[in-house]
Amino acid sequence: MGSVEGGKLRFCIDRGGTFTDVYAEFPGRSEGRVMKLLSVDPANYDDAPVEGIRRILEEFTGEKIPRSSKVPTNKIEWVRMGTTVATNALLERKGERIALCVTRGFRDLLRIGNQARPNIFDLTVSKPSNLYEEIVEIDERVELVIDEANVSDSSDSIVQGVSGQLVRVVKPLNEEALRPLLKGLLNKGISCLAVVLMHSYTYPNHETSFAKLAMSMGFKQVSLSSALTPMVRAVPRGFTACVDAYLTPVIKEYLRGFISKFDEGTGELNVLFMQSDGGLAPESRFSGHKAVLSGPAGGVVGYSQTLFGIETNKPLIGFDMGGTSTDVSRYAGSYEHVIETQISGAIIQAPQLEINTVAAGGGSKLKFQFGAFKVGPESVAAHPGPVCYRKGGELAVTDANLILGYVIPDYFPSIFGPSEDRPLDVNATKTEFEKLAKQINIYRRNQDPAAKDMTVEEIAQGFINVANETMCRPIRQLTEMKGHETKNHALACFGGAGPQHACAIARSLGMKEVLIHRFCGILSAYGMGMADVVEEEQGPYSAVYGPESVLEASNREAALLNRVKRKLQLQGFQEENIRTETYLNLRYEGTDTAIMVRRPIDDGGSKGDYAFEFTRLFQQEYGFKLENRNIMICDVRVRGIGVTNILKPQALPPGSGTAKSVAQYKVYFGNGWHNTPLFKLEDLACGCVISGPAIIMNGNSTVIVEPSCKAVITKYGNIKIEIESIHKVVEVSKEVADVVQLSIFNHRFMGIAEQMGRTLQRTSISTNIKERLDFSCALFGPDAGLVANAPHVPVHLGAMSSTVKWQMKYWGEEGISQLLLFPSTEQSGHKIPGTRRLQDNLSDLHAQIAANQRGISLIKELIEQYGLETVQSYMNHVQVNAEGAVREMLKSVAAKVSDSAKVEGDSLIIEEEDSMDDGSVIHLKLTIDQKRGEAFFDFSGTSPEVYGNWNAPEAVTAAAVIYCLRCLVDVDIPLNQGCLAPVKIYIPPGSFLSPSDKAAVVGGNVLTSQRITDVVLTAFQACACSQGCMNNLTFGDDTFGYYETIGGGCGAGPGWDGTSGVQCHMTNTRMTDPEIFEQRYPVLLHRFGLRENSGGAGIHRGGDGIVREIEFRRPVVVSILSERRVHAPRGLKGGKDGARGANYLVTKDKCKVYLGGKNTVEVQAGEILQILTPGGGGWGGSN
Repeated sequence: MGSVEGGKLRFCIDRGGTFTDVYAEFPGRSEGRVMKLLSVDPANYDDAPVEGIRRILEEFTGEKIPRSSKVPTNKIEWVRMGTTVATNALLERKGERIALCVTRGFRDLLRIGNQARPNIFDLTVSKPSNLYEEIVEIDERVELVIDEANVSDSSDSIVQGVSGQLVRVVKPLNEEALRPLLKGLLNKGISCLAVVLMHSYTYPNHETSFAKLAMSMGFKQVSLSSALTPMVRAVPRGFTACVDAYLTPVIKEYLRGFISKFDEGTGELNVLFMQSDGGLAPESRFSGHKAVLSGPAGGVVGYSQTLFGIETNKPLIGFDMGGTSTDVSRYAGSYEHVIETQISGAIIQAPQLEINTVAAGGGSKLKFQFGAFKVGPESVAAHPGPVCYRKGGELAVTDANLILGYVIPDYFPSIFGPSEDRPLDVNATKTEFEKLAKQINIYRRNQDPAAKDMTVEEIAQGFINVANETMCRPIRQLTEMKGHETKNHALACFGGAGPQHACAIARSLGMKEVLIHRFCGILSAYGMGMADVVEEEQGPYSAVYGPESVLEASNREAALLNRVKRKLQLQGFQEENIRTETYLNLRYEGTDTAIMVRRPIDDGGSKGDYAFEFTRLFQQEYGFKLENRNIMICDVRVRGIGVTNILKPQALPPGSGTAKSVAQYKVYFGNGWHNTPLFKLEDLACGCVISGPAIIMNGNSTVIVEPSCKAVITKYGNIKIEIESIHKVVEVSKEVADVVQLSIFNHRFMGIAEQMGRTLQRTSISTNIKERLDFSCALFGPDAGLVANAPHVPVHLGAMSSTVKWQMKYWGEEGISQLLLFPSTEQSGHKIPGTRRLQDNLSDLHAQIAANQRGISLIKELIEQYGLETVQSYMNHVQVNAEGAVREMLKSVAAKVSDSAKVEGDSLIIEEEDSMDDGSVIHLKLTIDQKRGEAFFDFSGTSPEVYGNWNAPEAVTAAAVIYCLRCLVDVDIPLNQGCLAPVKIYIPPGSFLSPSDKAAVVGGNVLTSQRITDVVLTAFQACACSQGCMNNLTFGDDTFGYYETIGGGCGAGPGWDGTSGVQCHMTNTRMTDPEIFEQRYPVLLHRFGLRENSGGAGIHRGGDGIVREIEFRRPVVVSILSERRVHAPRGLKGGKDGARGANYLVTKDKCKVYLGGKNTVEVQAGEILQILTPGGGGWGGSN
């Protein structure tokens, strides 16, 4: 493993949430020492990493080291450590008390964020809490100069920003005005600040001046957004500053405590910590925003540096399956980084390894709901844990593996029971599965009297199959969404539970090779010793890519390179041990998708062209390239790497190649029990070949080698499993839905719709699709019935199916083909109208074609695997399954609303109505058959077609109803046509919910759909009315157009307050970041915040609306299309109404003009549009 200096030990440590793994190298030994401890065990020790080092030092020296004394460092060469201290503090909200300091007018910037809600079917709109507890609005402002050609050189207020852009300092920082505000924070005990000022990425002067003032007054931590991540976009930059201010003091406190446990006999302890980007950093450089993936990053380093190019030349998929979640990553010769990620509601903008996490692990709960197997996302957690842990837990994936023989109690620590000395409880697990089997088999016999009872083993196998499919989805997305074929990879498997599932996962993905490192159970710790020390620097630079800008970018690179080299040299690295990488963040003009492009270096060491590499990467990932469009430089980034070359793989001595088992166990492999030999990895020599079925015990990790697979022990003692590759059509029941396959098909169908959505988002040009996500993708059956709809925009849910059915009926297959072939010729009989940006529209159409092509490809794969007839059968089965869930929901809802309903036999009748702002009425008579679980939505009494544009096609009402039903089903069911099967909808012809062909309907989607939703949810007594509007704003001229929808207040419910400043119900599009908004369009955003106290009062308050003030910097035409400006969002059960919205124009002479709810106006430069969105209704009469 490399030489160990002077008889000293090396320690690699991963402090996880549950366990701390320690790998130590002893001088003179080829084998390292492995130790596993509980991360938290206060009865025995204060700190697990220190305890691990102490125990191993005692073992090595033979000398007792009392816990009360400091650990000697004279026998320690170095310590490398990853820790979840930051991650846990973020997840559990146990960081430092902080205040957010932000430009005046933007106090709620991070609370609103991008205004999208995390789960579109969650009426409570639960969002993670804020990290900050106080806000300081700083009265300062800089603005970008948009007309640089007409700028006077004599203007003192105009300066060049670090990005090269000119900025005007409108309001300088007033330090004296800030002193009392900061003093007030200190008096409250807050000594840590997060600072984000508008456009500080290019003009950081105000932030740095503020930091100097704050530090001089006694603040201990001031995190500046401009210093942490100098990139345009205020929201992610602000979140990053908050995360850093919130976590850095916690980390520093932990590190100080850790280091204080060691003596100082030989100087400072040589200790480095793993960062989220896969590089190491000394304690002084280890900060909060770079620490949240510290532990998982070690695993990526571990598998990539020990397997790629050593055990295989295939690109690798990292598969790290733990107790509550599974992490997947990819490595193909270099680390794949992302610049932005979201963890626990906080956006972090910093280079991080691309690690996708899915909520499926050994502790994922197993459930049988509505005729289908469900695995997760809920976890049984470490306590009480699975049933077999003897703590009264619930069935989990670990229990299923135990039933099948994939977990061997004889080789699992006996740490359970009151005395913590009992083995896993197989009998308890079997008893619980038997109970579940009765429930499942009763259901199956009700569906099919001839159905054969499923055994406990078949049920356990079914749950494992569903769990495997759940974990396959993020792997497909990680690879195929970037243009890589999943089947061309090898699966690098590690973590406690991963090797039990490896063969099945690889086979499902079409992979032929699985690699399991001999330290797979502690690979995150082992990876710490293989990582390099990394320093990064980045700066903004805004320019069109060309000879002059490339030269300037090179000059900026050189300056940044000098800085990172200097930092590494100060840490002891010589020039020959320093490698550097340079990047430009590039995008096409007019798009918002940038790619961080590493400068290519050819075999001769010559530097390649960034633009050529950008075009190649763009085409690889998105499937096309944009012709005749400028490439824009956004940022310059350099990465300095201090090469450590510390741990080296050690080859095993040659062996006989003969494998001897130590025991036999019965293991279930889908088609029955198999007598399966068990081998210990330490007994196996290089070259041993083991044919499946087999079990290989690798420490505490169980490696399952499935039948027809073959395991080989490699030169370095790792396990390589060759996967059988036999193509065969999977036989499943077609007439009656198989309860296991039903869940798998649900996953596959939804996965197809999601991948179509990602393809469309990636390949589109327009901001509406790519950034605001104003689109939906869906899969339909042969009858045009909705099979799966990726959860994008709710108003599209029912409408897509209605649209597809109408097209098939109106055009027929031949007519549709003709229209697609000849869209603008006389052959189609229709002319295509003109458009402002034809090339962008054509590009978006190409993106839609690419999304459909992706769907076609994926559905073909499914047909190849199962056969056309089976796939079409399950398209129907998943709809029947959703129908059953809605019927059960209607029965349960009937019981809840019976007090306020009229009863006629088995039916409950509720009538509700609400008015549009013009007085048009939406009337609903809802009849629920509580015995059959059916509902009749009768909209008789609704007003006639209106002379306006808020008429709504019938599909909009269907979309609103299907959305409401899905929200009321408190279970994660697929959203498809089956949701409407127990439902009848009657809409009177000629009403504004079923208008004539000539009626204007543009407002139906965005306004009327929201009012229908309010009426339906009020009828069900589910929650008070939300803002009831999408607040559609458009503006532009002959050269550009901009469109946005603005969030508001959500209605409160029986157990929750309404959420403020968020998209409600039928939309979930995102808001353009304020800095991007001002950079791309001729506007100044003066205010973007919550409209305080606009939510209705009650036991539970309604959510507040939003205030948005936009100044236009040149003449444009502005259109506003909004509702709830006359009739307020109503409260429920005695709750008060939310505030009505309002739209104003403040003219250049300061005259404030009310615009009404719907208007189009020509606006002059300097005029300000004020939009106040409605609040949500309150719930329950307040005392």
